[in-house]
Amino acid sequence: MLLLQTAQTAGPEISLWRLCLDGGWIMIVLALLLAICIYVFVERAIVIGKASRQDDTFMKRIKDYIHNGEIESAGKLCDNTDTPYSRLIAKGLTRIGRPMNDVLVTIENTGNLEVAALSKGFTWLATIAAAAPMIGFLGTVIGMVQSFYAIAQSGSSAQIGDFAGGIYTALVTTVAGLIVGIIAMFAYNYLVSRLNATMNHMEARTMDFMDLLNEPAK
Repeated sequence: MLLLQTAQTAGPEISLWRLCLDGGWIMIVLALLLAICIYVFVERAIVIGKASRQDDTFMKRIKDYIHNGEIESAGKLCDNTDTPYSRLIAKGLTRIGRPMNDVLVTIENTGNLEVAALSKGFTWLATIAAAAPMIGFLGTVIGMVQSFYAIAQSGSSAQIGDFAGGIYTALVTTVAGLIVGIIAMFAYNYLVSRLNATMNHMEARTMDFMDLLNEPAK
């Protein structure tokens, strides 16, 4: 009987769409930031996923080509592989015959460019992760100011329901901002971890190539 009475007196359920509408124009800004976050995450995840592809036979074939003096064939293999580490090796191949330090510096410079290309868009994610909660809080402050202004205008006739309703709608933007910020933060950290793994793979391939050049001639 008590459960039935509770169900009868319970208010209507809060609709997510209703909450979004109650949040006002700040919700449009947060929705745009969320759309940018999702786009950058998906696009970068695909790019980094392709860049992290590994060919276990790549270095073996490069080694065979170099030992046989087929530098041009090694370069064609790098072009056909089309990965960041293959482009590093291709750049190193063009410096064969020069001092080892020159070869290493050239490869490192190329690696920096590759990492910069892979991390394009990361700034957006970091900015959204930091800015979204602040924008949501801004919406809450604006809503609170509007609520208190309405109470001041109403004077003694102000109802507690009007005040509570204004607060609840104002807090919606804070919740939305936190959600967008958390999503952007997790997306950023995930992509950074994937990028670090790719960088480690590039460094390992570079070391393999330098060791190959340092091998004594047979």
